[in-house]
Amino acid sequence: MLPVIDKPAIQYVIEEASSSGISDVLMITGRNKRPVEDHFDRAYELEDVLVEKGKLSALESVQASSRLADVHYVRQGQPLGLGHAVLCAKPHVGDQPFAVLLGDDLIDPRDRLLEVMMDVRQELGGSVLALMEVDPAQIHLYGCASVQRVPGSWAEDRDVLEILDLVEKPGIGAAPSNLAVIGRYVLDPEVFEVLQETKPGRNGEIQLTDALRVLAQRGSTVHGVVFSGRRYDTGNREDYLRSIVQLACERPDIGPGFCAWLKEYVENGLPG
Repeated sequence: MLPVIDKPAIQYVIEEASSSGISDVLMITGRNKRPVEDHFDRAYELEDVLVEKGKLSALESVQASSRLADVHYVRQGQPLGLGHAVLCAKPHVGDQPFAVLLGDDLIDPRDRLLEVMMDVRQELGGSVLALMEVDPAQIHLYGCASVQRVPGSWAEDRDVLEILDLVEKPGIGAAPSNLAVIGRYVLDPEVFEVLQETKPGRNGEIQLTDALRVLAQRGSTVHGVVFSGRRYDTGNREDYLRSIVQLACERPDIGPGFCAWLKEYVENGLPG
């Protein structure tokens, strides 16, 4: 629920899913997450007040979040990791392919990453992960992929790689590449079977990376789409602030005035 300009980060994620054609959204929440549920619910009292005052633009903004998708909620009883959170979705998902979008990873809506991943799943089947090149000195902060090229111009045009192995937060010098797994997945439901058998790994958590590694190693279809677009990590304090500045500068309604102020501040107002 961290605000990014004038709406919470999670709304950007749901908007991304909705614009990619996903109409059914399940949120995995935990304790003290009730404000998330309230945000995507109708606020009838507030709407009535805005109607009475003729504030139709504000009314549209208030209603927008509740119109994005059919949103459902499941509470993760214990914080046992991303793999466990995904497993909590099994009764809702059933035997259908599904997307996983992490709430602190924002992908710029102009870059259409999720749509490309869904196309890859449609064309090649199996599971599809989003990969991003990072500084080798930072790869230990991520899940890391060992890959090989997929032949054919279709895959090359979309920068699609076959995933051979995955390592969760490899030690320095042990990473098979500088390709980090970022917070977008399109998964085949077979991952649930593996997650049910996956033992807790790093930090006592059930890692989604470990389950996907099992799928790749046993010959199931797992691909990665290399993303080189705009990504905003709201889980990191400095990146969170950069996200707000970048997105604000590019907003047509507030960008020109904000950029003018920012330029003046950088030139004249920075401390020191």
